[in-house]
Amino acid sequence: MDFRIFEIFWHLIKNTIYMWADNETSEDLLGFKVHADLLIDIINDETVLPITIGVFGDWGSGKSSILQILKNEFDKPDNEDSLCIYFNGWTFEGYDDAKAALLNSILKELEDNKKITAEIKESIKEKAKKLWKSIDWMRGAGMLLKNIALPAVSAYFTGGISLAPYAIQKISEWGNDPNEIIKRLQSEEGKELLQSFIKEQNEESKTKTNAVSEFRKDFEDLLESTNFKRLIVIIDDLDRCSPERIIENLEAIKLFLNVPKTAFIVGADPRIVKYAIENKYRNNKEIEEDNNRIVIDYLEKLIQLPYSLPRLSESEVETYISMLICKKEITADKFKIIHDSFHKYREKNKYSAFGLSNFKELLENDDFEKIKSNIITIPSLVPLITNSLYGNPRQIKRFLNTYTIRKRLAKVASLDNFNDAILAKLMILEYSEPKLFKELFNWQINQEGNPKEVIDIEALCKDKNENDILDELKNSDYKDWSRPKVIKWLKVEPLLTGTDLRDYYWIARDKLNDSISSSSLIPPIVKTLFNDLSPESMPLAVTKLLLTDQFIPLTAIEKDQFFKLLSDNLKRNSTQKRLHDIFNIMIEEKIENAGYQYIEALKMISINNIEPAVATRLSKYKNDAELGEFLREYFKDGKSKASKAFNIK
Repeated sequence: MDFRIFEIFWHLIKNTIYMWADNETSEDLLGFKVHADLLIDIINDETVLPITIGVFGDWGSGKSSILQILKNEFDKPDNEDSLCIYFNGWTFEGYDDAKAALLNSILKELEDNKKITAEIKESIKEKAKKLWKSIDWMRGAGMLLKNIALPAVSAYFTGGISLAPYAIQKISEWGNDPNEIIKRLQSEEGKELLQSFIKEQNEESKTKTNAVSEFRKDFEDLLESTNFKRLIVIIDDLDRCSPERIIENLEAIKLFLNVPKTAFIVGADPRIVKYAIENKYRNNKEIEEDNNRIVIDYLEKLIQLPYSLPRLSESEVETYISMLICKKEITADKFKIIHDSFHKYREKNKYSAFGLSNFKELLENDDFEKIKSNIITIPSLVPLITNSLYGNPRQIKRFLNTYTIRKRLAKVASLDNFNDAILAKLMILEYSEPKLFKELFNWQINQEGNPKEVIDIEALCKDKNENDILDELKNSDYKDWSRPKVIKWLKVEPLLTGTDLRDYYWIARDKLNDSISSSSLIPPIVKTLFNDLSPESMPLAVTKLLLTDQFIPLTAIEKDQFFKLLSDNLKRNSTQKRLHDIFNIMIEEKIENAGYQYIEALKMISINNIEPAVATRLSKYKNDAELGEFLREYFKDGKSKASKAFNIK
């Protein structure tokens, strides 16, 4: 490796120790405590308990941080009559039974809680034995039905009879063939097993005819013995789980529903939860006909109070960015002063930004100047950041992380005349309009960093209103730039005319972070859709339905991330026909950007890795305005099997 390159990366590593962590936090930099306070006020009203609350929002919208704030408030000593338990559904993904995992969390918290006396803890342990036995029975029944299989077998266990673990073990020894299991159950051996099981049940509890009802009664009895006025169970990260696990967690919550003095708070992206419910009933033809009603009914019965988080406004985004940078640049003690002042300010003013002007009154000049030097380029871009990142705190934090690392890379690489504001402006285009970002790259790379196209477009935008600019761009060579969001980006200072863009693109294409989208994790809803579209045998009608129902409603960012996931997989597995088919169907359905994204992926794939069947399907686009020229050039060699298939008359 060239020594200068090594030196640059070494300096970069040394200077990037402090980045913004992408974790939930109880430290409120968003003014979100007001949401937590509202939920606390509702839960403290004994007349509304029991209740299940859904805290809903997109991936990265701040749900987990609100739930952490809520837990911290209930954990304070002055809330000694409340017990708050935090349960992460994703962490328990590997457990065989969600009911057992949830009960285990509750009982462990009760046994370890400092608010409870030793005497009461002993009583809890004794009462817990009965609860565990109920859980084991329900758990065993679930394992039998799931692993051994069979509606026919489960008919033997109706009428309130639960399954003891030893019975499950015995039946599991008979194998997985349903006919064999039924045959064995009908034999003398099976009858003896059932009789012995029923006898044990009767000895254990003559009144156990409804396991769930009995469980709730026992759980209510246990809570009464603790002397708590309320039990709050927070279930977070539900939307990170697989659809099957989401349903298991929801069913576990239903087990505890309507137990007095309880509040369950579920944090999730409602789109993921709805998808999981739809997935549960997908193969039931009777239910599928009214699938939407089933989903709504299921959620309404489970969630009594849905609470949706709003997206951040422009002033909130400016405040959040300012607070993040401020925290990074000054000591913890000094930032506490800022943080406390911010919360007092929010109590009186819910609408204005809390930023530099507020910091100036609270900080010494050196600290203020340090923050100012990092934050001064951001405010004019805040409206664009807000719109491009959809007011999403996680995306904003990742944007800032990438912005910071690129800014530092420019410094250690000694790039002259480097303007941080231009870096931020180009990154917004990269994030929100990757196609235009690449087009700008292609313009500048052939013109020594100063593309005439930029001069033409910015001149066209000068001193005109948005509608006039739209009309002119639509009738020019730059019609792809004729969108209101892009025009706002073009008009915001600093303008790019006269700027050598090569250094900025060198920073953006650096191997550490070649693009913001690649530095962002793929949201669960995007991963789920990709996985659902992947089966080779999926009928065309089902693929189209998934694209209509699941892809079209995605946000612009999520669509870009889906295309990236699909493209990356195609580049790695270019012989996999299904990946080509997904692109083709999206093009046929006239999904925006599908053709462009497919071309960009094909540019990275050898023609020898293209199956003839794929080439044959692509041949219908020979004369297509968007795809034709590229495809004719791509398949022109006439030697490869794919080329011959494409060019067949």
